[in-house]
Amino acid sequence: MPKNLRDVGRLFLPLSGIVLIGLIWFVASRSVPDLPSPVQTWNESRTYVLRPFEKRGEMDQGIARLASYSLVRVSKGFLLGIAIATPLGLLLGVSPILQRMFDPAIQILRPISPLAWLPLGLVVFRKSEPAAMFAIAVCSMWPTVINSAAGVRAVPQDYWNVARVLRLSRFATFTKIVLPATLPYIFTGYRLSLGIAWLVIVASEMLTGTPGIGGFLWQEYNSLIYAHILLAIITIGLIGFALDRLMGLAESRLRAA
Repeated sequence: MPKNLRDVGRLFLPLSGIVLIGLIWFVASRSVPDLPSPVQTWNESRTYVLRPFEKRGEMDQGIARLASYSLVRVSKGFLLGIAIATPLGLLLGVSPILQRMFDPAIQILRPISPLAWLPLGLVVFRKSEPAAMFAIAVCSMWPTVINSAAGVRAVPQDYWNVARVLRLSRFATFTKIVLPATLPYIFTGYRLSLGIAWLVIVASEMLTGTPGIGGFLWQEYNSLIYAHILLAIITIGLIGFALDRLMGLAESRLRAA
């Protein structure tokens, strides 16, 4: 296929998918009385989009300003989570004993919902900000733990043999052999963890009512302003898409290096 046609296809297919979803949304709005159409959603929400950083009240703020609050919380919880998960995963990958010891606990803790962790965080920390950070860290760390451990176990035996022949120290073996071979697995874990962190922050803000995308969504639902709910949903999806693409770009550059 000619290159120009491939480029057109790469642009046309995603746009056609978006248009199709918009048409389904429009048709659904004609059948569901309380569901705003795309045009109505834009008309009722454009102030939040056209003045994205304006602050008129605690929750009455531009959509970019609200998103920035959520992104700051996600960044803190995500960084805390991977700071714990990365060395833990590497240790589990190196030591079969530790793997057998902690694997049952990991499999029990991993599927617990953020809606369960957040109340525990509120009990322990007494404030919504550290409780949300705790919930994000605990929920998002498991993909990084699992992928880091899998990456260590996937290091070819020949690499370990070379380290023994060269009589490398444990630190040198880790920095020169284990870590470079494991980095692609670790970044795949980071990508999955970041997606989970973004999901958790929305639920956390909805429960605690703190300013952010989730808090804004819950307030507008209670106020029966359905167009703003759709604005929040679209914003959540777009930011999640952007975060995933950025982490995927970092991962692909790492693999190419």
